Amino acid sequence: MELVEEKLDEHHLDEGEVVDVVVRFAGDSGDGMQLTGSNFTLATALYGNDLSTFPDFPAEIRAPIGATFGVSAFQIYFGSDDIVTAGDAIDVLVAMNPAALITNLANVIDGGLVIADRGAFTAKNLTKAGYSVNPLGDGSLSEYRVLDIDISAQVLAAVESFGLGHKGSLRCKNMWTLGLVMWLFDRDRAATIRNLKTKFADKPEIAEANIAALNAGHAFGETAELPTGIHVYRVPRARSEPGVYRNVTGTQALAWGLLAGSELADVDMLFASYPITPASNLLHELSGRRNFRISTFQAEDEIAAVCTAIGASFAGSLGVTSSAGPGIALKSEGMSLAIATELPLIVIDTQRGGPSTGLPTKTEQSDLNMALFGRHGDTPLPVIAPATPPECFEIAQEAVRLATRYMTPVILLSDGYLANAAERWRIPRIDDLKPFEVKYAQQSADFNPSKRDPGTLARTWARPGTPGLEHRIGGIESNYDSGNISYDPENHQKMTDMRIAKVAGIAGDIPLQEVDLGDDTGKLALVGWGSTYGAIHQGVKRARLEGLSVSHIHVRYLNPLPRNLGDLLRGFDSILVPEMNTGQFVRLLRAEYLLEAESLSKVSGQPFKIGEILAAIHIKCREQEAVQ
Repeated sequence: MELVEEKLDEHHLDEGEVVDVVVRFAGDSGDGMQLTGSNFTLATALYGNDLSTFPDFPAEIRAPIGATFGVSAFQIYFGSDDIVTAGDAIDVLVAMNPAALITNLANVIDGGLVIADRGAFTAKNLTKAGYSVNPLGDGSLSEYRVLDIDISAQVLAAVESFGLGHKGSLRCKNMWTLGLVMWLFDRDRAATIRNLKTKFADKPEIAEANIAALNAGHAFGETAELPTGIHVYRVPRARSEPGVYRNVTGTQALAWGLLAGSELADVDMLFASYPITPASNLLHELSGRRNFRISTFQAEDEIAAVCTAIGASFAGSLGVTSSAGPGIALKSEGMSLAIATELPLIVIDTQRGGPSTGLPTKTEQSDLNMALFGRHGDTPLPVIAPATPPECFEIAQEAVRLATRYMTPVILLSDGYLANAAERWRIPRIDDLKPFEVKYAQQSADFNPSKRDPGTLARTWARPGTPGLEHRIGGIESNYDSGNISYDPENHQKMTDMRIAKVAGIAGDIPLQEVDLGDDTGKLALVGWGSTYGAIHQGVKRARLEGLSVSHIHVRYLNPLPRNLGDLLRGFDSILVPEMNTGQFVRLLRAEYLLEAESLSKVSGQPFKIGEILAAIHIKCREQEAVQ
């Protein structure tokens, strides 16, 4: 109880203030919900709130207008406390059509605010969404606060003077709605206005029309006689360490982390990739950064991409390739080639729902087994995974360090949620980044391509064209001492053992596992990896405020595992592992440490909610009490 009282005292609220809010913009793919959410996110960050976002895209490139499976949404959770997930129940839902309302209403809190475009609730759209009668007038929304406005009519009036025509004018609906929501939360429109002028610099009439719509929506909130209970909400600014902050998605942080790793290692980089959702944006982000030591290449297929990256590594640059699950499967033979040739390579897997084409725009963690074991032969690889969008920056640098230090491919596991979600990021100082310069083989009379570092077991990295360093490597097994082709049984045993020992030895070069939240021992530990971090962290935080003995442990190094992880886990009576698959990591922990770990599985294409984690904690704690 003392902890709860401290939290309440810390967040003493004035009238009209709230600690945190979840807002979700939803509409057709063509309604501009992603642009609306991004601009609201920028305004929220500039205001000083902590935040996390979740863009939720439909899989169809252009679904039929008004269809439920074509709804595009953007959710933002912001507040005055630390925010590490996009939130659970929706406080404010902006529904641009009936399909957006019916697919999201179940997640709106009782008494939550629903802003609906009355003009889009036509008989045709209602039928497409599955409504037999208009929910805006049949009393079915009585448990919510509803603000239904004919936004279409409001927009047409606001931009009439710009001569855009009916269709062109209605494309400004999202900006009108954004203006209203900015009024609702006291956000500044200046940054959005600057963005619109930049985005439509070659079409100033479009920019001015959108700005007029934005201002009109804001003015509507200021001047209209709104229903009781709908007023401006103020969310206090978050307390932050001094520094320079910006919003960053996982994709952006990964790209910048690769660039930073290239500079810190003093090595050129080639990023070779083939487009696939949700990994394609990484290629887009890096292709515009040619002022750094990186070249980008869009290959004709996944196999060509990984082989091109391996070729770059053979030539003395660091090859990087990326994909989602289906593409990673195609790259597996190439990864084995990189293992056999002992060349550095970074493989980034932005996981999505599977199998096959599966759920291309949704999120999942079902590629872990493939990352750990999905190759022929006994060919282990280091596997690492960031926990949050900002952490992608550090993990990308770590992938560069491990690949170049140990002369091995490294798999970095991201996912659709991490890639597209955005959080506030405190930009690090350049002086705080530690270099790890790559050491190439130097001209020598006794050069041997299989000469190894006794500590890392990494072979020497020789750049072709260096006088005296002529050598041959390939996929056929090589002699441990000379590097020549060898079919000797004892040599193959020795090389297999060496490849396993090299990866296992990395455990001595990574940090010990720490508890992310809570005590080092106790009744219950929730163990996660990857993008489940935010929901687990907030769930454990709330459980601890209730006085429950629960801790959060999040693993970033999946192979090899941190060398103290087993001892740490044995300090808890029970282990619960939430993951977005059918229990792949929990099975690894059971096999590795012979623990009675339990799985909390979710495979829906959607990330965990805080409430789901908290409910699982309550169930587990009640079970423990019953046993005692």
